[in-house]
Amino acid sequence: MSPLRALRWPWTRPGPPAGGPSRTSQAVALIRAGFVERPTTPEGDSGAQQALCRGMLPTPAALVLRPQIAARTRFFDEQVLGAIAAGVTQIVICGAGYDDRALRFRSSGVRYFELDHPDTQVDKAARLAAMGADMTALTLAAIDFRVDEAAFVLERAGHDSAHATLFLCEGLLIYLERATCVRLLAGLRSRSAPGSVLAASLALHRDGIDSEEVAAVANARRRSGRSEPWVTIMPLEAHLAMLRQAGWVAERSVDAAELDGDAEPGRTLLVRAAISGAAYGSAVDG
Repeated sequence: MSPLRALRWPWTRPGPPAGGPSRTSQAVALIRAGFVERPTTPEGDSGAQQALCRGMLPTPAALVLRPQIAARTRFFDEQVLGAIAAGVTQIVICGAGYDDRALRFRSSGVRYFELDHPDTQVDKAARLAAMGADMTALTLAAIDFRVDEAAFVLERAGHDSAHATLFLCEGLLIYLERATCVRLLAGLRSRSAPGSVLAASLALHRDGIDSEEVAAVANARRRSGRSEPWVTIMPLEAHLAMLRQAGWVAERSVDAAELDGDAEPGRTLLVRAAISGAAYGSAVDG
């Protein structure tokens, strides 16, 4: 099936894409392609990220985020490879951008679903077609996380809620309002069979300061602060409460600085969460 035929169109806005693909997603992909060493499965394509990035314009200012992105990438790569080894056959990547894991970690019997804004998905579908990518095990599904229901989009895309799934939210929740994060995570929980896992990156600030002020200051320093603003930056306990509200409980967490010594500590928490109520040990380590 071609990438364009695989792309689903459940979003609410009529007409062709108008805003263009996410430049932030492109910057992340370019950093991965040029600065991060990564594993590959025996069936996978180690050159997929570079191929997806062909023709993208570099954003030198984004290099300041290289340590955070390298740490994130390592953590989420490990979650995918661990899920495949454990026999999980469905991997859902929310806010996928130009993620290459469906190609890099291709494995027999494993199906990938990528959810992202339609403008980005159209561009990615064209890039996949240009590189002749095998789309047998990959479905692109268009979604506007602000208004569309992830559970409905996944159902329409062919996701099977009767089988365990690894859900990834890498670098996504920071861009969504807290209420939208809860709705998204609860929607993923509603599609979760026993054994399903959520892996998410959470943007932190220390206790005792105003979250809205933190986001405003951060966005004022970012070139994309207006076009793609950061929204949800909160203390650790607020994030964990948000996960619990959506039906998930953190079973493991690690600061990005522990995975890359150049990453700023206390800024990005990488969390693995289980279905709330499942028999996993106590809460957060690290």
